[in-house]
Amino acid sequence: MEANIGIIIAIAVVSILGLWIIFYFIPVGLWFSALVSGVRISLLQLVLMRWRKIPPAVIVNNLISATKAGLRLNRDDLEAHFLAGGRVKAVVNALISADKANINLDFKTATAIDLAGRDVLEAVQMSVKPKVINTPPVAAVAKDGIQLIAKARVTLRANIKQLVGGAGEETILARVGEGIVTSIGSANNHKQVLENPDSISKVVLSKGLDSGTAYEILSIDIADIDVGKNIGAMLQIDQANADKNIAQAKAEERRAMAVAAEQEMRAKAQEARAKVILAEAEIPKAISEAFRSGNLGIMDYYKIENVKADTSMRDSIGKTQSGQGKGKSNDQTKK
Repeated sequence: MEANIGIIIAIAVVSILGLWIIFYFIPVGLWFSALVSGVRISLLQLVLMRWRKIPPAVIVNNLISATKAGLRLNRDDLEAHFLAGGRVKAVVNALISADKANINLDFKTATAIDLAGRDVLEAVQMSVKPKVINTPPVAAVAKDGIQLIAKARVTLRANIKQLVGGAGEETILARVGEGIVTSIGSANNHKQVLENPDSISKVVLSKGLDSGTAYEILSIDIADIDVGKNIGAMLQIDQANADKNIAQAKAEERRAMAVAAEQEMRAKAQEARAKVILAEAEIPKAISEAFRSGNLGIMDYYKIENVKADTSMRDSIGKTQSGQGKGKSNDQTKK
């Protein structure tokens, strides 16, 4: 009896496991859902999807959604897009949204956008409801040297035809910033820009900044303009400081050259004095030699000494008179 019960349990387990395997490879429920929804697909095709490692639910459910929305999609195309790494649900939802919004979007374009890494559903939504992005603060200087800091709001609409290979939002922001700098920089006075900020929008829009991008610029609105620094005055101050430093450097160079020249003159004077001292040292030798050779007598020697004494006395008298003359001139100046 117990053996029969064990056999029955084993048979039941094997039967349940067999049924699970059968229903896993042959999704009868999914086939029936497709049948009642108007999607023609055979059980064999669902089994082959399993063997190709494609979840049948992904393909069938999206085929049902497209069929109910009035779209006719090919099962092989959906499978190929899934095997290529695409997002089947996003593509189908984008096609349904585009059809409801009367936007011309075919399956080939939608899959190309999806495989390019862009969100095709978001692109369709941006075509229906434009997106607003804010530019970072853009600093520019008018011709009068005053800095202006501007912020803009850019309204974008997705360009379905340019989504593959077109530039993104970063390029739009960079081009708008460049246009703002150009517009402010061409203004003669910063007050003109403050009085007519819409002039910036007109100049920027006229440049066709959305060419080659995945978006179409609908409008550019200047949200805020702040007055920054007086760049012109700062540049003049910096230039004046630079000129002052250059003048100081040149003056220091001239002073150094003068000091060097003075030191050179002193060195030459010391050298000359040294030569005089050396020459004077030779005089006693010459006198001695003259005495020995008989060319100089004792009276001649006395005459030379008298001349030297007279010369020294005259020098002393001249220095004394010169000092008295300076003293008198100083007294007169004080009076």
